[in-house]
Amino acid sequence: MTSTDVTAEAEDSGPSGYAAARLRLLTEGARSGPPRRAALAELTDDWLAGLFGAGAEGPRGVSLVAVGGYGRGELSPRSDLDLLLLHDGGDSAAIAALADRIWYPVWDLGLALDHSVRTPAEARRTAGEDLKVQLGLLDARHIAGDLGLTAGLRTAVLADWRNQAPKRLPELQELCAERAERQGELQYLLEPDLKEARGGLRDATALRAVAASWLADAPREGLDDARRRLLDVRDALHLATGRATDRLALQEQDQVAGELGLLDADTLLRQVYEAARVISYASDVTWREVGRVLRSRAVRPRLRSMLGGGKQVAERSPLAEGVVEQDGEVVLARAARPDRDPVLPLRAAAAAAQAGLPLSLHAVRRMAAGVRPLPTPWPAEAREQLVTLLGSGRPTVEVWEALEAEGLITRLIPDWERVRCRPQRNAVHLWTVDRHLIETAVRASEFTRRVSRPDLLLVAALLHDIGKGWPGDHSVAGEIIARDVASRIGFDRTDVTVIATLVRHHLLLIETATRRDLEDPATVRSVAEAVGSQGTLELLHALTEADALATGPAAWSSWRGSLVADLVKRVSAVLAGDAPADPEAAAPTAEQERLAIEAIATGSPVLALRAQTEVPTEEASGEPEPLGVELVIAVPDQPGVLPAVSGVLAMHRLTVRTAELRALQLPDGVEGSVLLLDWRVAAEYGSLPQAARLRADLVRALDGTLDIAGRLAERDAAYPRRRGVVAPPPRVTVASAASRFATVIEVRAQDAPGLLFRIGSALEDAGVRVRSAHVSTLGANAVDAFYVTGPEGAPLPGEEAASVTRKLEETLRG
Repeated sequence: MTSTDVTAEAEDSGPSGYAAARLRLLTEGARSGPPRRAALAELTDDWLAGLFGAGAEGPRGVSLVAVGGYGRGELSPRSDLDLLLLHDGGDSAAIAALADRIWYPVWDLGLALDHSVRTPAEARRTAGEDLKVQLGLLDARHIAGDLGLTAGLRTAVLADWRNQAPKRLPELQELCAERAERQGELQYLLEPDLKEARGGLRDATALRAVAASWLADAPREGLDDARRRLLDVRDALHLATGRATDRLALQEQDQVAGELGLLDADTLLRQVYEAARVISYASDVTWREVGRVLRSRAVRPRLRSMLGGGKQVAERSPLAEGVVEQDGEVVLARAARPDRDPVLPLRAAAAAAQAGLPLSLHAVRRMAAGVRPLPTPWPAEAREQLVTLLGSGRPTVEVWEALEAEGLITRLIPDWERVRCRPQRNAVHLWTVDRHLIETAVRASEFTRRVSRPDLLLVAALLHDIGKGWPGDHSVAGEIIARDVASRIGFDRTDVTVIATLVRHHLLLIETATRRDLEDPATVRSVAEAVGSQGTLELLHALTEADALATGPAAWSSWRGSLVADLVKRVSAVLAGDAPADPEAAAPTAEQERLAIEAIATGSPVLALRAQTEVPTEEASGEPEPLGVELVIAVPDQPGVLPAVSGVLAMHRLTVRTAELRALQLPDGVEGSVLLLDWRVAAEYGSLPQAARLRADLVRALDGTLDIAGRLAERDAAYPRRRGVVAPPPRVTVASAASRFATVIEVRAQDAPGLLFRIGSALEDAGVRVRSAHVSTLGANAVDAFYVTGPEGAPLPGEEAASVTRKLEETLRG
């Protein structure tokens, strides 16, 4: 069916005909994107025009005007109709009757309507008072009635906008900034709002308004395509959900991707992020230009009066060879020759980042259009300028984005294309893969005084997740890519090996420190063998912290930092030639010893509660992070300790953030064996229970008089959990060769109340002893390791270990 056929059907059949034609248009598989939006706007125009002229004689001096998105002809399937009934102040009763004749059929069809009835003077006055109204009127489009009335309003509104631009554009910029603060950045969100988030459709509309002011203009390249792509996604979202929504929720992304013919939800998000990045960059450039023009207008009259008139030449201050500062931006010197100077982009970028200034759009485009490729390997100056850029701290981000917007980054590092705008479907991560790499370099720049080779640290930070664009283990793939990139950048063979090692093992310290028993000599030796040298260990320690800080708040804390520092100290000793300490010889602290002796003397659990607060490190800033309390429990060694403790905590609605369980070495002369539990817990809501109550319930749990499983089941039945995003299934594995003393079972699962109780109970039912446990929570994910033995205290045979993991996984899936 053609658009003419659809329109004819609507005209012939009235409102019901419009509804049928609209439905047919929206379900046509052959038409989508801009053609469908234009056809839907045309169909709606014809229907509304028919309603407007349906009376015996329509009132004179009245017109029907589309404004906002409808005025731009951008009707998505569930878009509002933004309409203005414009009149010259004539017969008010006739105008009211006409309004009813138009509005009610729209409402009867269930279409959302944003409507107003105004004279041109009222419309202009309202626009002057309400910026959003003025923005909507900038896109006013005539539908029916007095064309001269509509044209007159358009002319007047545009003239008002241009006259008031110096006042209204800062107001619009502030509105955009407030919205960005509230909604976040579209290019990084897992569930983005396509309209309201920074880089979304609202910002694209704001750029049109800036262009209409004639004060400044946005970079045109790619902007229309980015806007079209976001509109296409919104169309598909409306069709997939049947709702007028702009939020691309996780559970709807696969269906939306299918509507658009895309491979999967990740491909969809990547396209959304790329479009948002174009709009965000255009916004940055445009608002910078608006500020420059407004400052220039404010200063020029004073200069003319002081200097007696004449055109002023902008001052240019040299920053580096071929690079100068002008008007608050970094531009190319007049003598710069990008076609003869392949290092110029890196030199200009490093100079801009060091000065804390933006790279001008013109300079970046000039370099992108004419610069020669760097030779392989890079000259020393190019490598030094890259390191300088990466070590410049926070200004690096804006400069890097400017280079990336014009394709210069992928020319320098072709492998960057695979991680560009790549989403990370993990709530712990705040950024896409490429932005995370830059954020890690920014964080690493704070640690360059801690290491002897800051250049290797910064380049490893840039490349540590470069393998995420490839299938398989990203650390393994990343090592290969990092080796190639470092060689092309011009590092010698020894340095290339160090960078490759850092990339390959960038998760080694944090995973070992939080999931392995540091008292086990095998743990420390395995890390020492992987790292190989003191210098590499020093770099890996700094990279680990930078990576975690760049990931998000849940990935790093003083507690995690202390665990990593402890591991580094032990590994450093081994690399220096010292043997790792015997785990049986680890001395308890004075408090641990006191609690253990009391537990042995009383034959029952003893516990202590201490409030904990996360103290900011020297590198980090901000308020201390509340961590709940540290719960230390000493229990005479006996079966069922792990499920008993975790079950009691779950009953009291205490969230376990971290947990350590290990056997404690008692002083000479003290008979018996004690298990020590050092856990960090926090109340889900309300206040923490008293220590005496916890201890009483723990005693009952251990002697079997407290039915924890029954109590938790009753609570779950009374308060069923809300349905949310379906989590990936749990995974239970055996970590081979992780310890000579025990079998290490790793559990990765969605964190939930009672999870640790279920794990502990399953291990107890399997007849194994938990020698030590290392539990941590990253966002919604629990990542736990349990060192288990058979009843005789030896590691489990292979088949038995596999059987235990299968049963545990089945328990967690059930």
